[in-house]
Amino acid sequence: MPDMLVKLYDLPPAAARLEVLAKQGVVIRRAGSYERHQVVAWVEAHFWPGWASECAVAFARSPLACFVAVEEGRMLGFACYDVTRKGFFGPTGVCPDARGRGIGTGLLVAALEALWQEGYAYAIIGGAGPTDFYERAVGATIIPGSVPGIYRDRIKSIK
Repeated sequence: MPDMLVKLYDLPPAAARLEVLAKQGVVIRRAGSYERHQVVAWVEAHFWPGWASECAVAFARSPLACFVAVEEGRMLGFACYDVTRKGFFGPTGVCPDARGRGIGTGLLVAALEALWQEGYAYAIIGGAGPTDFYERAVGATIIPGSVPGIYRDRIKSIK
């Protein structure tokens, strides 16, 4: 999967998208430090341990670099930034039964806006799976020659 580049200075403010979700009862907000155990466990349960490891890093920095989507106290999704590498968006995910409601886009724009507010002009979406989604949602473009990117030397076995 290729990396993608996003021009943060061209993005519209996230507020309008987040308001639409809020009217549907879905709140997208920065996770609280007191929620670390719940968020990291949720990510591991719904996705995989590698993402849980990256998510845990989001709670070790200030400002905290993880956004969550919550509806009536139930976690629906998450998005991290600045955890895999500086200026990187991800990992991110939405539980399958909540997909198609704009939650992934809301999490994406909230995290990208945070990167902009922290002084970045560009963001990298590392190992972007749904490239067409990122292109439509935020105008991301594929970075040529970025496969396998920073993930090329991953540990494959602990034996």
